[in-house]
Amino acid sequence: MNIWIAIGVTVLGCYAVKLAGLLVPAGVLERPLVRRLAALLPVALLAALTAQQAFADGRALVLDARAAGLAAAAVALVLRAPFLVVIGAAVVVTAGARALGG
Repeated sequence: MNIWIAIGVTVLGCYAVKLAGLLVPAGVLERPLVRRLAALLPVALLAALTAQQAFADGRALVLDARAAGLAAAAVALVLRAPFLVVIGAAVVVTAGARALGG
């Protein structure tokens, strides 16, 4: 039963955040600082999520095949490769590193 309470609280919280976003006056959203923050916040959150997924195992910091795959993807991005090539490079390097015991 506790899981349903957590799900209900999460649903209500998500709805409240969505509603709060709709109630913000348009004048506030036009301010340069708010526009800059709105542009950069998703990038920061995605970077944090990527780092957590690539370098964490529970509560421990690890460097394994996932880090090699992330590095390969970063190199492909720097070389301006298409998105599918970036993903493919990450997958191939990660799989290769795992096969080699990394």
